[in-house]
Amino acid sequence: MSPVRVLSSLFALAAVCGAFLTPASQARAAELQLGAELGHSAIARKSGERIYLRLSLKTLAASAARDRPPINVALVIDRSGSMSGERLAAAKKGAHVALERLGREDIVSLVSYNHEVDVLAEAGRLGAQRDALDRAIDKLVASGTTALYAGVKEGGEQVKAHLSDRKVNRVVLLSDGLANVGPSSPSELADLGRALAGKGITVSTIGLGLDYNEDLMQRLAAASDGNHVFVERPSDLPEIFDREFGDALSVAARDIIIQIECKSGFTPKRVLGREAEILGGRVTLKLNQLPADTERYVVVELEVPASGLGASEGDVASVDVEYLNLDSGARATSKAAVKARFTDDAKEAEASVNKGVMSQVTEQVATENSEKAVELRDAGDISAARKVLEDNAAYLNRQKSALGAGAMAAPSASISALDKLETRSREAAQNLEGESWGRERKALRYDQHKRKVQQSY
Repeated sequence: MSPVRVLSSLFALAAVCGAFLTPASQARAAELQLGAELGHSAIARKSGERIYLRLSLKTLAASAARDRPPINVALVIDRSGSMSGERLAAAKKGAHVALERLGREDIVSLVSYNHEVDVLAEAGRLGAQRDALDRAIDKLVASGTTALYAGVKEGGEQVKAHLSDRKVNRVVLLSDGLANVGPSSPSELADLGRALAGKGITVSTIGLGLDYNEDLMQRLAAASDGNHVFVERPSDLPEIFDREFGDALSVAARDIIIQIECKSGFTPKRVLGREAEILGGRVTLKLNQLPADTERYVVVELEVPASGLGASEGDVASVDVEYLNLDSGARATSKAAVKARFTDDAKEAEASVNKGVMSQVTEQVATENSEKAVELRDAGDISAARKVLEDNAAYLNRQKSALGAGAMAAPSASISALDKLETRSREAAQNLEGESWGRERKALRYDQHKRKVQQSY
């Protein structure tokens, strides 16, 4: 059965659960608010059914008096032969825009690569080397092939030289081509991203044009909880650099570790859209960063226990979040406890839908369907890929109608997101053949990444 039909069946049977939230479920510690809600306020007692827990994390808006945390960033720019002309000129302009965003005390390094890697400016205070950085950017010349792995690795080394818990540590990679010197597979770049993430370094990737490897760039970003962007026109690069550095400048919390302990026999099956470790009834995942006045959410799929739900209500999960507050430099915690009402009445469970939660569950499931369509198209099964996308659009249309109407309708922003996903699925279904597929694949991977990590741009 397709993922679309599976969730539709679950929804119709009201097997998606809800919760009574204890006061701790809206706990607030320092600048981070933690929310924990289930998809319905009543769980049908039916063994093997799947239910959904949504966690939301939001940092409060920074006060005007707050000094932002310093940035420790490596700009890694592809200068292989394919970057010649307009692309390299736009990359230079974008890099200058990035420097304009930063302050004198921020740490900046500049790395460029073709088949070799050159450190054009070692990591140091921007105020001490601004002119040298501008000159180094202007002197970039395109030639040669693409040692992308080595370029990112060197960028990471530059950031490590000034690594600090009180800084926003980031590598920003721009490339327009395929990695063809040194390690070059998506899995190898993902491993590098995980290694950097383990040091508290995020990698954001900017793919330019129609020739880069979107799987490699997206997986590198995802493994380190970074941003990924598809930029078709070189003229858009300055704006993208501006938005990327705006994101970096707004980070308020880092090194966020989430632990979910399932209760009453509920079994965690997977986390939608994010890498996580599941051991028995415990789920552990990490977010590298959270910008100020921004919400991120995590959706966890749980299995209803075969027995033990005899009581009218009970515990479903407890949530513990530990993070680094960049204001204070100290680690802080936030906790939530989730209880649910249990029922034998399927109609009662169905009527208890939390439309806001289920709109975000729908978004993640639809994104998984989009990924499945890409896999089918890659395997050469165009008709199956088209059917998945068309079914996905129909599913989104049904969910949009059900969740956007009536009492306690989902927020308009959530319904708008579903509407955009529906449109994208219909468009993608028409662009699976010929020259249009190359562009469509990159656009889909970019959109999938944005949806899974709730990227702001």
